[in-house]
Amino acid sequence: MRKAITPWLTAIMAVAIIWVFCGCAAIFQGTNDSLDLRSEPSGAEVYVNGNLMGTTPVKLELKSKETCCIEFKKAGYQTQTHNIGNHVGAGWIVLDVLGGLVPVIVDAATGSWYSFNEETVNAVLQEQQGAQK
Repeated sequence: MRKAITPWLTAIMAVAIIWVFCGCAAIFQGTNDSLDLRSEPSGAEVYVNGNLMGTTPVKLELKSKETCCIEFKKAGYQTQTHNIGNHVGAGWIVLDVLGGLVPVIVDAATGSWYSFNEETVNAVLQEQQGAQK
């Protein structure tokens, strides 16, 4: 009887240890968030914090603890800039506090608490004055 209980007890203890030493948001959400970026007209180059990341339409996975400056550039059109902010999910904080001090530290250090304020950005590009087609 004792031998049958030991594997279950070991498994339960392992799950409990993992739960205590990892933050809730780090386990369930991770440190990245996706952004769906589109433009009208499509085919605009997308720059995130000055780095070329692709052309529209594009879906990107970015670090959610960082704010992003997104630029849409296309020849013959004015550059359009969008600043994407982030926020801390209050639910993650509550779950972490209930789990103890270690989950709070883990999620705060990794930035897993954060989510972007927007999931989709639709940029409508304006033609430049005097631009030739």
